[in-house]
Amino acid sequence: MKGLVLTHMGRREEGLELVKKGVRLDLTSHIVWHVFGLVQKGEKNYEEALKSYTQALKFDKENMNILRDAAHLQTQLRQYDGLVETRHTLLRLRPNLRSNWLGLAVAYHLNGQSGEAKKVLDHYEVSLKNIPDYDVEHSEVLLYHVRVLEDLGELNEALNLLDVSAKSRAIIDRVAIMEFRARLLSKLSMNDDAEHTWQALIEQNPDHYSYYKGFLSNRGVDLDSITDETRPKALEVFKSFSTQLPRAAAPRRLALAIATGDDFKELAEPYLTSGLDRNIPSLFADIKSLYRDPQKLSTVASIAEAHYAHLKAQEQPSPNESEPPTTYLWTLYFLAQHYSYVGQHERALELLDEALSHTPTLPDLHMFKGRVLKRLGDPYGAARCMDEARVLDLQDRFLNTKCGKYRLRAGMNEEAQDVLSLFTKKDAPSPGADLEDMQSVLFLLEDADAYRRNGNLGMALKRYTSIQKLFSEFEDDQFDFHGYSLRKFTINIYLNMIDWAESLRSHPAYVRAAIAASQIYIRLYDDPTLASRSNSSAKMSEEEKKAKKKAKKAASKVQEDPKKPAASSNDDKGLDAGPPKDDDPDGTKLLKADDVLERAAKFLNPLVALAAENIDVWIAIYNVAIRRKKYLQAVQALNRVRALDEGHSELHFCLVHFKKTVSSLPQEPPAPIGPTVSQSISGLLPADVALDTFNSQYLQKYPGSPRASFAFARALKALDAPVEEIESTLFGLLHPEANLDIKTALDALAYLDNISSSRTDEFRQACDSRFERSTIFKAPEETIALRKQAIAPLSDVSATMNGNEDKTEVVS
Repeated sequence: MKGLVLTHMGRREEGLELVKKGVRLDLTSHIVWHVFGLVQKGEKNYEEALKSYTQALKFDKENMNILRDAAHLQTQLRQYDGLVETRHTLLRLRPNLRSNWLGLAVAYHLNGQSGEAKKVLDHYEVSLKNIPDYDVEHSEVLLYHVRVLEDLGELNEALNLLDVSAKSRAIIDRVAIMEFRARLLSKLSMNDDAEHTWQALIEQNPDHYSYYKGFLSNRGVDLDSITDETRPKALEVFKSFSTQLPRAAAPRRLALAIATGDDFKELAEPYLTSGLDRNIPSLFADIKSLYRDPQKLSTVASIAEAHYAHLKAQEQPSPNESEPPTTYLWTLYFLAQHYSYVGQHERALELLDEALSHTPTLPDLHMFKGRVLKRLGDPYGAARCMDEARVLDLQDRFLNTKCGKYRLRAGMNEEAQDVLSLFTKKDAPSPGADLEDMQSVLFLLEDADAYRRNGNLGMALKRYTSIQKLFSEFEDDQFDFHGYSLRKFTINIYLNMIDWAESLRSHPAYVRAAIAASQIYIRLYDDPTLASRSNSSAKMSEEEKKAKKKAKKAASKVQEDPKKPAASSNDDKGLDAGPPKDDDPDGTKLLKADDVLERAAKFLNPLVALAAENIDVWIAIYNVAIRRKKYLQAVQALNRVRALDEGHSELHFCLVHFKKTVSSLPQEPPAPIGPTVSQSISGLLPADVALDTFNSQYLQKYPGSPRASFAFARALKALDAPVEEIESTLFGLLHPEANLDIKTALDALAYLDNISSSRTDEFRQACDSRFERSTIFKAPEETIALRKQAIAPLSDVSATMNGNEDKTEVVS
């Protein structure tokens, strides 16, 4: 008990040692095991906590508190078989508690036993007496019961329960009643009643896409897979709803998605002109998904250009015919977005300059000009444009956030934090620390990428690892809801949350962080000296030195009072861990870790199931597996990439690398791995073709592809070709007819530097000439000047406006 108190006071190590001592003194006491479980649960060590609770239950099988906590842990760990047993025990001990009945039903449901869940709900509802009118909790239980019946396919019974409960006002959520009813009627082929219900839902919320999908599905039209036969029916429905609901955008937008040819042009013209006349800034973001169809792209461009020409021709219109000047402005903005999206960036800049001469105080124009410059390879000009947008309204968080993001993309980590600090706590150790506390994944990801581009791999890994920890925290956050949702009877939303948590790490931010972190770990494994070279203070820029100093200062603030009690926000009465001590402020320990490949594998493991369609994920998995000598896993990754894109450039290099690596082994791996790997190689590469020939054949197959040429050059290196031949291949990318893009040029430049080519600077200068608008190929001394220029001209304006801003309250 003393250990529990000390843990509550924040003296966790001392308290944990006392708790362990108490366990050793009496292994048969349920109290010591319960306390040990509480401490482990507070440390988010759920598996060990459950083991402690299991031990406690051996000596006190009917302890309600331990059983309840064990049930929550079993749900968190997805041990549904044990959960059913625990919930049975709880119900047997306290059958008069409604939450125990519901907990058992949910446990059966999660375990895939919906039939048993239905039986529990039937018994529960029969036992109820004196239910008050408009009882929200009872209403939610009945809706859950309807959901269980629907999942079981007992549609008539579900519809009957829904109708009876709705008429008696036992279910009080009218929208949910209509949604369940529409779905059930459609599944029962009661089309007339279902159509009336779907129509009522649409009239109630005319911009809900799912309602239109349900309405069409009731008429035998699948909106996700439109055919030539069903397209006219769907268009007729959308035209009808557009007439009935003239203010609704959804039916007109959905009609654009399925219409083709003349029908599309007829529908697109009023949609676009109406959006431009109404000055909708997000119009292009709304319709750009239509650009996947080249014919629709051409049609949208012709409509917008015609509208632009019409407005421009009205130099001296009569008052009755004149368009508002804002229509002309937003038409220019729309066309600029269009041309930039299709790769005509110079034309986009011309239109933006025209728009800025018309209205220089519109932040959207400066922001989009920054985006165009970013796409042209000028991150410093892009950061400057974002700063110009920001100073137009310094209290706008969105503008400041975008400015900070673009500064990070220009490699200006410190300058970005100066902007973002306007909306962070003033007493925080640093803006970055506060943004991490606020779980700003956007900042952490962009900051990590910036450090990585600047060569500071330690700080990059530190940020990527922070993202990994954040997603673990997101996963832990569901723990409190295992008890709360049952107490509040919010079952349907709770089950949706469980499904969400299962796919949590499929989030693009985690995927991107995992791939980037694994690539750094692979570089560290291939070249261990990189750890000492990366964070060498002799090579640090002034900004990075300042960042390192600030990080150390923040770490010292956290550690200055280690005995300070930790704050608590849950039922564990202070057992939550306090702010962790940052003993690696600059990421040096991460760089020098001995298990870099295991750390990379830990990052990537969740993505095997959650990002199975992402080629970059499988490439990263291959690169880690082949170095860990997990040859079957490497083969699996290559097969998945091949199934997704047989001609992918990274696949070609990996195939050459895999064959060369396996063939150079001193002996074949033991059975059954060895024969399986040999058989897989013959399936991936032709057995009778040498690797040199295979490499040449690939280049001949994709002669005009810059990525293919780059993969060919990397394969040459793997095959021990002379450096001159590799250089000749990469310089071939600069041929005027080659469709070289900035990303491939950057990758090629980095590769030349990696192999210590003497022609690296020559390649950089050639790229600088090739991409005239780009600034990322400038010499280091030019880059320093560009960084200063990106923010220096506006610093005085910002300082003046910041002085005025101090008089207003800024909520962090």
